[in-house]
Amino acid sequence: MSTPLLDPVDPAVEIVKGAKSKSGFGLGQYILTRFLLIIPTVLILVTMVFFLMRITGDPITASQGGRLTPTQLQERIHAAGYDRPLLTQYFEYMGKIFTGDFGTTISDNQPVSEILKVYGAATAELVFYSLIVAFLVGIPLGMVAAYYRDKAPDAALRLFAILCYATPVFFAGLVLKLVFSIAFGWFPVAGRATTSNEIILQGVESPTRIFLLDALRLGNFSLLGDVLSHAVLPAVALGLLTAGVFLRLVRTNLIGTLGQDYVEAGRSRGVREFRLVTKHAYRPALIPIITVMGMQIAMMLGGAILTETTFEWKGLGFQLSQYLQARDFVAVQGIVVLMAIIVAVTNFIVDIVAALIDPRVRY
Repeated sequence: MSTPLLDPVDPAVEIVKGAKSKSGFGLGQYILTRFLLIIPTVLILVTMVFFLMRITGDPITASQGGRLTPTQLQERIHAAGYDRPLLTQYFEYMGKIFTGDFGTTISDNQPVSEILKVYGAATAELVFYSLIVAFLVGIPLGMVAAYYRDKAPDAALRLFAILCYATPVFFAGLVLKLVFSIAFGWFPVAGRATTSNEIILQGVESPTRIFLLDALRLGNFSLLGDVLSHAVLPAVALGLLTAGVFLRLVRTNLIGTLGQDYVEAGRSRGVREFRLVTKHAYRPALIPIITVMGMQIAMMLGGAILTETTFEWKGLGFQLSQYLQARDFVAVQGIVVLMAIIVAVTNFIVDIVAALIDPRVRY
């Protein structure tokens, strides 16, 4: 009669126990501190964006200079209030931001807040798809690389990770379009949905304006399939950028965890290597991924500008490129400020999640 094998001690449980016994800095205090740090961070970012956008002069001259007569130009500058002292404009702009008023675009006279709402949803949808790709590709392949460390599969996966990280996202997008859209015809070339379906989805009264959720609400699986098929290539192009980082992080941390005493104890008791990797060692190895998630979201927002332009995905990145060409600095300023706020808030959420998983982060 064989003796049943004992599972090694889960380090995550030990971490929590240890932290509870030693904690002098509670979770509530940590959350409050991190939340208060968001305020100066966002204020500094908004201030920098505001003054950098004024380096070349007022937004009206930047956008319409050469198209209007000097008299017309001065009239528009005066009407918009850009001839007042810069500090007066700054404090007025800051006051409006707190009410959700980001001004009006110069090139097409649209409320910037409405542009942020509509196109921000499209970018959020793309980033969500891309994160799924990054998790599905990066984490399992990182575990495989750690399992076969220093062997041929490990070398191949490390090379794959470097290629993912080093390849410019617009180049990856173009290659994917050429191969899977134009050569094989498996996926649509561009857009968030076919034109007829996009008109239907834009007409839906939706609080989120996310096509995936709207198609689900309508219960129309044809629409849902169309939306998902349009999302595949942009999500893969953007997601692979982060998947390479995840793969390297999981591999490195998993190899380190596999050398810990509790894993060696499990190994000595006869626990199989595959079970050690997939059940006991991977949880501590995932903690660094959560801590770098905030930076990866910032990278994804930067990469979204190129991805959306490549695939004509009408999100904030696509609109930002259009408004940059039109020198519409009011719209550009609003989009950049929103992205900065998203990054700051995302980092706050990631810090809280990391502190919940690993209480040592609080110290």
